[in-house]
Amino acid sequence: MNIKFFENKVIIVTGASSGIGLATAKLFVSLRAKVVMASRSLDKLEAIKAEMPKPDNVLCVKTDVSVEEDCKNLIQQTVEHFGGIDILINNAGISMRAMFRDLDLDVIRRLMDTNFWGTVYCTKYALPYILERKGSIVGVISTAGHIGLPGRTGYSASKFAIRGFLNTLRVEHRYDGLHVMVFAPGFTASNIRNMALLADGSPQGMTPRDENKMMSAEKVARRMAFGLRYRKNEMILTPIGKMTKFFNFVLPKFVERVEYYMMAKEPESPIKRNN
Repeated sequence: MNIKFFENKVIIVTGASSGIGLATAKLFVSLRAKVVMASRSLDKLEAIKAEMPKPDNVLCVKTDVSVEEDCKNLIQQTVEHFGGIDILINNAGISMRAMFRDLDLDVIRRLMDTNFWGTVYCTKYALPYILERKGSIVGVISTAGHIGLPGRTGYSASKFAIRGFLNTLRVEHRYDGLHVMVFAPGFTASNIRNMALLADGSPQGMTPRDENKMMSAEKVARRMAFGLRYRKNEMILTPIGKMTKFFNFVLPKFVERVEYYMMAKEPESPIKRNN
């Protein structure tokens, strides 16, 4: 990894207290960047910061990205502390697991508020500073941002929305030096499935998948750094994600059958197979 490229760059990471966000923050600190870690748990962030090799290069800001004022405050504190912004990584997000027909609509509102609106709020307030430095904006989506996953209506909707928003932003600033990357890591070992919301809005408290067989958050972080270094527009990390996107274009009905079958196979899946 090219340390000098990230040295002294100011990088904001939302959802930085666990999973991909935490691994990404740690990686950029090791690459001598100045990292702003944002999440709803300030105590947890401060404990993580204390264990960092360069704690003076880390700023922790309590942020609920679903709250516009929190996002505005995150950007203000970053600029006041470090003098500007080079990279914004919109990573904070929540998932869900339920059939739409059974779903409390507040679940979709919560997903859109956190996943989509959190990305919009942070991007809106950070954009002027990032444009000054011809920096980067990243949106973390998933395969669910390219195809609709059954049992994940709100999640897919929010990730589709992020992709559409950021792709449009890239075109708007085509000649301004702005780099925008839509980043789809696929299934990653993290706690997002444990916290996924059920039909009534309660967290499921367990994961239906074998986390040990998934890509590690650390590997995802390294791939994100690669994408930022080479200013990639889009990254889909897993072979199955790349194949799914391709076959969804050429054989959409086949992909629908396969994804229905795969999601129905999950333990205690809300998808009930009829054949």
